[in-house]
Amino acid sequence: MAVTLDPEGAETGVIHDLVDFRSRDVLEIGCGDGRLTWRFANETASVLAIDSKEAGIAVAKERTPGGLKSKLSFRVADIRTVELPENAFDVAVISWSL
Repeated sequence: MAVTLDPEGAETGVIHDLVDFRSRDVLEIGCGDGRLTWRFANETASVLAIDSKEAGIAVAKERTPGGLKSKLSFRVADIRTVELPENAFDVAVISWSL
């Protein structure tokens, strides 16, 4: 049986009601398999999506739509220890990481 996440678009709608992603550089913390990433990445300038679990990052990379590959980067990293450039992001999204 196939499962469709957020078939009514409720979660996606709330995300876009709260944050204007247009032309923003986004850091996504705890991206897992990218289930949330695809819901906002189209509008961004760029996304660096990190997760400490290599398996999730592998799935996210594999499922990245072709049109997003140029502005989307996935990295295995722990937010507590990863070194990121200062002032490089306009928005940070935290998903399933608390």
